[in-house]
Amino acid sequence: MTKQDIGREIVLDMLLEAIEGEEFSHRVLNRTLKHYQGKSKQERAFISRLFTGTMKQYLTLDYIIEQYASLPVKKMKPFIRNLLRMSVYQLVFMDSIPASAVCNEAVKLAKKRGFSRLSGFVNANLRNVSRMGKQINYPDKEKDFNYYLSIRYSVPRWLVDMLTNQYESHQVETMLAASLKEKEITIRCNSTKTSPSKLHDLLVAEGITAIEHPYLKEAFVISDFDYLEGLDIFRQGLFTVQDVSSMLVGEVASAKEDDYVIDVCAAPGGKALHIAEKAGKVSARDLSDYKVGLIEENIHRMGIKNVETKVLDARQIHPESIASADIVIADLPCSGLGVIGKKYDIKYKMTQKQQNDLVELQREILDTVSNYVKPNGVLVYSTCTVNIKENLDNMKWFLANYNFEAENLDPMLPPVLHTDTTKIGYLQLLQGVHQTDGFFICKMRKKEEN
Repeated sequence: MTKQDIGREIVLDMLLEAIEGEEFSHRVLNRTLKHYQGKSKQERAFISRLFTGTMKQYLTLDYIIEQYASLPVKKMKPFIRNLLRMSVYQLVFMDSIPASAVCNEAVKLAKKRGFSRLSGFVNANLRNVSRMGKQINYPDKEKDFNYYLSIRYSVPRWLVDMLTNQYESHQVETMLAASLKEKEITIRCNSTKTSPSKLHDLLVAEGITAIEHPYLKEAFVISDFDYLEGLDIFRQGLFTVQDVSSMLVGEVASAKEDDYVIDVCAAPGGKALHIAEKAGKVSARDLSDYKVGLIEENIHRMGIKNVETKVLDARQIHPESIASADIVIADLPCSGLGVIGKKYDIKYKMTQKQQNDLVELQREILDTVSNYVKPNGVLVYSTCTVNIKENLDNMKWFLANYNFEAENLDPMLPPVLHTDTTKIGYLQLLQGVHQTDGFFICKMRKKEEN
């Protein structure tokens, strides 16, 4: 059995866990790559590419399969449909893998796992797809553009309809296309331990390509590395992995050295630690021991001394915190539609009801944490989604019902991000349009009491 054959079997089990089970795909991938750390970089790259590609595009793959199969994908046995999905992905979207190898190994894997009676079905369908080559007959864009988007970018139709009701069709296609591309890894320099220029030199000395991000000088896009946790400079806490959209929350907060900051949904701690490099003290809170443990792990690695942690439900008032904070960071639970390029199963598992429930949850938390802001203090509200109901609509609702006013973001942002909306208090980042995840940030200052 070749190394790729072993990798295929590993990926198939991963798909069954993520698609047919309840586990999130990014957790499955991270856990698997950590477990197989002893394998070569090439083997782990194959596992990662095949798993993420199949996960990101399995609605597209189902569409292709059903053009040839006599049975709808949903009626196939879970093992068979996921075997076909990952095999079709190799045939259509991966180069340098002979079609004969894909078909033969799929048949062998079906027999090995007790599906000998269906091995002919697997072989016939894959042979038909392989004859098609890499040409896909997508739905007609002119007849039904939203259906085309749904199939072309593997997104449920209801979600496409929602996005095209909120954004221009070309913007939606740009966002969805970006979600299928390989995601860049962005890191932030820990300014308490080193400078961006020194960190750059250390990264290069490790053979890592590091390019300064155009939005922030302390951010680098890195590539050509194997395993970050194997690097001394990572273990020493000289940098952390964080998207620039998340870093911009810290920039917008613009904390001063004597400020007290409360981050109410802080895990895994990137924003809290970033702000702590400038603020006097940060209280980083989250709902569970597990989430707070993630924050504490990063505090320890980064060596940040002025951060305390607490297990607290952001919906419940904490009397000691009332009118205590100069800045409150509320990066709230959301649908995550801005990060579907990284957490790709969000688009499949999210429902309209869940989205509506999240809008109400965000309002409940904003109502609570608004009490923590001092007069003339600041509330920074952010989400990693592009759904307007969870973003701009909630900002408008909050300003209409609470004693706060929006504040111009331009002084805190790089000029390239200045827009008409940043002048009135908010920034909506769109994946594919901006060099970040999809993200929403607004800044609202509490008015002085009369």
